[in-house]
Amino acid sequence: MSSEHDTEYAATAARLGCAPLVDAMGRLHHHRAHIVALSSPEPTRPLFGQAVTLAYLPYRDDLPQTGTGFGELFDQAIGDDPAGKVLVLSSGGYRDVSHAGGTKLSRVARHGLAGVLADGRLRDFAQLRDHGFATWCQGEATRWGGDTIMPFAANVAVEIAGVCVTPGDYVFADAAGAVVIPRASIERVLQEAARIDAEDAESVARILDEHPPR
Repeated sequence: MSSEHDTEYAATAARLGCAPLVDAMGRLHHHRAHIVALSSPEPTRPLFGQAVTLAYLPYRDDLPQTGTGFGELFDQAIGDDPAGKVLVLSSGGYRDVSHAGGTKLSRVARHGLAGVLADGRLRDFAQLRDHGFATWCQGEATRWGGDTIMPFAANVAVEIAGVCVTPGDYVFADAAGAVVIPRASIERVLQEAARIDAEDAESVARILDEHPPR
């Protein structure tokens, strides 16, 4: 993990799940932070960690960045402390196009990242499942997308499904959806989410007591 506290944060987030975290963000912040349910090659594997980002744009053949390639920008994004980070890929306006696959994303496993959050499709779900990290995206693709979109910049603010993600934000995703939490707010959000979870449990208990079975 990227800090001594992140293992504890990850366990707490996984126990609570996405909905209480989204509710907590709504109480503490006023910007959109939630992302609706995504696809995963292994839906039981939650994703948690600090974001490193790759911004995608529509493909052009006349720009200096066109020839940079995924590998070089990936290395720029992860920096010197990649363990436990979440690689966030923006869509470049093409959410139904493949942004990477099992071969390119083997770098995620090699460098010990927590996983990938992609606003586009990914190829090779079976291979991604075997890599062992958490992967959440818009669905599986079969066709290569490099003639449609291209990775353009590393570690810049990106837009994912209407949510702004900046490098260093905490990202959590599970089968219910995803949430983006500012780094400075992570402890407050987790504490508030725990309170919300407890309040919901108390409400359920009261409702069940009000109407005993006949």
